[in-house]
Amino acid sequence: MTTRPDLVLAFGDITEQHADALVNAANSSLLGGGGVDGAIHRKGGPEILAECRALRAGHYGKGLPTGQAVATTAGRLDARWVIHTVGPVWSREEDRSEQLASCYRESLRVADELGARTVAFPAISTGIYGWPMDDGARIAVETVRGTETAVEEVTFVLFDEEAYRAFAKRVRLT
Repeated sequence: MTTRPDLVLAFGDITEQHADALVNAANSSLLGGGGVDGAIHRKGGPEILAECRALRAGHYGKGLPTGQAVATTAGRLDARWVIHTVGPVWSREEDRSEQLASCYRESLRVADELGARTVAFPAISTGIYGWPMDDGARIAVETVRGTETAVEEVTFVLFDEEAYRAFAKRVRLT
């Protein structure tokens, strides 16, 4: 196992990425939503939703807990799998950093179980869930760098310039 995958930054839409696995910043229902989640379900097609429904009918009847990860097919996406993870909503009153770090660790664990060597991540929880971008980038980069994994390359796919700058700064610092 390698302990430090190569980190790559990409600007744009995660649904346009080629990787063994794309990580979906999902909501706990696993049934699609807005942002990255909605885009992955729309572009990936009905196969992803069908597998998510099967997960909900089985082990994840109450939904996927925050910080956990589970895989499905990637449908029509240019990947073999989608790894769904539920990020925490940012809070001023409660430190949920460990839950956010868990999203990255658990996604890499699932990627290892699948045999994925390339994984593309969005900036989990930094959109509608309100996590401050600089801190989200810090947690993402430090967690991926500190997680033992067989994944060889992690691409952070960043939707806007603010996110790209925040992740570029963290990649240079670590």
